[in-house]
Amino acid sequence: MTYDIILAGVGGQGVLSLATIIARAAMLDGLEVRQSEVHGMSQRGGAVQAHMRISDKPITSDLIPVGGADMILSMEPVEALRYLSFLKPEGILVAAAEPVVNIGNYPDLEGIHAAIRKLPRNRLVHAEQLAREAGNLRASNMVLVGAAYRELPVSEKALAESVHETFAKKDPRLVDINMKALKLGEEAE
Repeated sequence: MTYDIILAGVGGQGVLSLATIIARAAMLDGLEVRQSEVHGMSQRGGAVQAHMRISDKPITSDLIPVGGADMILSMEPVEALRYLSFLKPEGILVAAAEPVVNIGNYPDLEGIHAAIRKLPRNRLVHAEQLAREAGNLRASNMVLVGAAYRELPVSEKALAESVHETFAKKDPRLVDINMKALKLGEEAE
């Protein structure tokens, strides 16, 4: 089994934190993980992406070929569309519905959402709204992990342990907030 994910967003959204949660959960389940990051102009709101490969066998490359991704997991809708060429025909796109309008000529949001909804397998999630409901807007990335969870090759136990390991040292209250965000993302329609 090999499962390839393109993670995308813009600087400051927590794309690499999202990648850490998934990678740690996969490793807790005894899987191999390779990751390659491209930060771009991340400190100025530019594109951020990571290739993540999860497998039950050794992985020889961290880069996913065009047409090879099982999932695009994006914290920003335009960034989701930017990497469509990487998605397998049977792959799934999971994206936040809320844009980060960091350019003057940002495309029409309804058109972006329509393009995402045309894909055979997609989940367009109101991540910010659900993160607020969980108790912290910064938990948007955990909402998206929850929305992607059923497709990911990780166990619920490993994912919960990964969230706990990541947030318990920072502030124990963040564990509960992020676990709630995961659940809300999983239940999102």
